[in-house]
Amino acid sequence: MAVNIVLISTYELGRQPFGLASPAAWLRKRGHSVVALDLARQSLDESAIGEAGLIAIYLPMHTATRLAAQLIPVLRKQNPSAHLCCYGLYAPMNVEYLRALGVSTILGGEFEEGLVQLAGRMAADGKQASAQPAESLISMARLQFEVPDRSGMPAMEKYARLIVPGDGYRIVGSTEASRGCKHLCRHCPIVPVYKGVFRIVSRDVVLEDIRRQVTAGAQHITFGDPDFFNGIRHAMELAEAFHREFPAVTYDVTIKIEHLLKYEGHLPALRDTGCLFVISAVESVDDAVLGFLDKGHTREDFLRVVKTFSELGMTLHPTFVPFTPWTTAWYSLAHPGRLANAGIRGGVSPGWAVRSAVAGVLLEKRRPAPGRSQRNRPGDRRRGGAAKRIAACYIRTHLEGSTRRSQLARSTDQPAAAIPGWRPVSHRTLVLLCRANPRPVGLHRRPETEAAGKKCGRKRRWLCLIPARKRGSLDFVGPAFRGGPLFVNNLDYQ
Repeated sequence: MAVNIVLISTYELGRQPFGLASPAAWLRKRGHSVVALDLARQSLDESAIGEAGLIAIYLPMHTATRLAAQLIPVLRKQNPSAHLCCYGLYAPMNVEYLRALGVSTILGGEFEEGLVQLAGRMAADGKQASAQPAESLISMARLQFEVPDRSGMPAMEKYARLIVPGDGYRIVGSTEASRGCKHLCRHCPIVPVYKGVFRIVSRDVVLEDIRRQVTAGAQHITFGDPDFFNGIRHAMELAEAFHREFPAVTYDVTIKIEHLLKYEGHLPALRDTGCLFVISAVESVDDAVLGFLDKGHTREDFLRVVKTFSELGMTLHPTFVPFTPWTTAWYSLAHPGRLANAGIRGGVSPGWAVRSAVAGVLLEKRRPAPGRSQRNRPGDRRRGGAAKRIAACYIRTHLEGSTRRSQLARSTDQPAAAIPGWRPVSHRTLVLLCRANPRPVGLHRRPETEAAGKKCGRKRRWLCLIPARKRGSLDFVGPAFRGGPLFVNNLDYQ
């Protein structure tokens, strides 16, 4: 008996979800009817939800999990009798939370076989599947992977595109050549599930998946492996085979700094086979923080890799964790300058900017000051207690640790300092940064800008950091920063 199955992805970094395409191939091969919904690009299909016997939601990351938590009550309302399943990295790490929302089955690790078995039990027992054994939450079985089935999913043109300077944009496909990771970085969500294990996807399966995407119009392929060099032999053989068959198609990969040093001799081969850039989770340029995270590299290792990439004419895209329990206001201000000194400018994700990637980060060792309201509202008052999940407002408390509240007096003429770039910053957060380490910055205030007849999209009491070329008559010119002249409007504390 076939089961009507709906696979749902809420967020997958702007690309076609591999976590839908792979299990769809397994389930369709066994005769089940599968509808794949990517809610990042599609609306919820109420008719498909109403007819489904099994609804499975893919949870590869924190953002997807938060969105799924809002979606699950809607699904339960539309189809109360459907069996709910969550699978992916973040499913087994949030068992109690998901169970409380009404999820019956949780699958982590190599989830395709678990989904097939669940659908098989439902086909045999009707809509009511037997209770899930506790030991089946995470599977590390060695699977013979099927070629992902992307039929019924939104076209690749609807997803994020790659902009190549001087060459327009390219349509991007994605695949995975391996799963898991053999490293044990302490901040990584892969570690609690895979615990140092990684699994290889057959080269023939990967190449066939790429072949189908290129036929559908892909001009660039993103390898979504946690670390492309976890299996160096598999990786290099795949890269060479990829280039032989698709010489006009480029690709990008993610590789640890530690592996970029260890396998430095393979980098020219990556470049020559069409690798446009390498993403690397550097996380920090502070050796103390890198030690806490157990990243396996130091600041000097990172700088050595930057130099190597420069010599080879390759592009490195480092990523960073903007806030940790050990982040200081000084580090937040000095970080851009350190990267500029290292020769890293346009290739850096702006995630270190004050407001860009704050929500959802844990500051386990920082607590709000007793009796101090975070947003001056009774409902938001915190009086000590356990560590809490950080929201944008909690960054203020984190920064207050380096400066006394009495120092945040009103000022009508003191220049403020913040991180240079084009990023929106909360007024009070900016002032806290200013007093912690005064330096020049470029910004303007929305009310004053609009009074001068100019348009600004920021809401009241927010500031916009602005580049030198945007400076207007209302902006105070300050000393030059290494990346270019900066300027600041006079601030008062609000």
